[in-house]
Amino acid sequence: MFVCTMAYPTVPCPLHVFEPRYRLMIRRCMETGTRQFGMCISDSEKGFADYGCMLQIRNVHFLPDGRSVVDTIGGKRFRVLERAMRDGYFTADIEYLVDIQVGAEELQQLQELHTAVYSQACHWFQNLRYRFRSQILHHFGSMPEREDNIQVAPNGPAWCWWLLAVLPVDPRYQLSVLSMSSLQDRLLKIQHILTYFSRDQSK
Repeated sequence: MFVCTMAYPTVPCPLHVFEPRYRLMIRRCMETGTRQFGMCISDSEKGFADYGCMLQIRNVHFLPDGRSVVDTIGGKRFRVLERAMRDGYFTADIEYLVDIQVGAEELQQLQELHTAVYSQACHWFQNLRYRFRSQILHHFGSMPEREDNIQVAPNGPAWCWWLLAVLPVDPRYQLSVLSMSSLQDRLLKIQHILTYFSRDQSK
């Protein structure tokens, strides 16, 4: 377990690793061939949050002084079942989260909500100041295209996670959205955030 920042499915998460415990953890991830680890934000009572995201290591650049720059991308979401410690870093038993599938009747409404919130997200992003928009594009890349089959991926549409990563909201709020297994609930939360920020843009 890497306890540091929020991570999301399909979203790049570059890391600068300098603490000895995490340097050891990354080395073990590479040596064992798993090339992945869990990322959670910290929790003052439990050590780290109940929900997180797996990060897949795409590349590691080891620096001469032992630090490393690790290029990762978000994979599966998970819920923590048990916590433990090994050589200074946290470990955990987890279960993966998968979105609940809806039937044909509900799917039509969900598609409409999905289209509406995607349009709202595009509008919000296009109306950002050029400097902010450039920073986001440099760090996270372009916003993913709207997907036709919104139930095909276990984590739902990729653009939702990209948007959640770039929206300037509290990590606790982002965590509550990450933990949801209902796409409808997630879209409604995102819609609520976008409506709030769009009001500020129009002032």
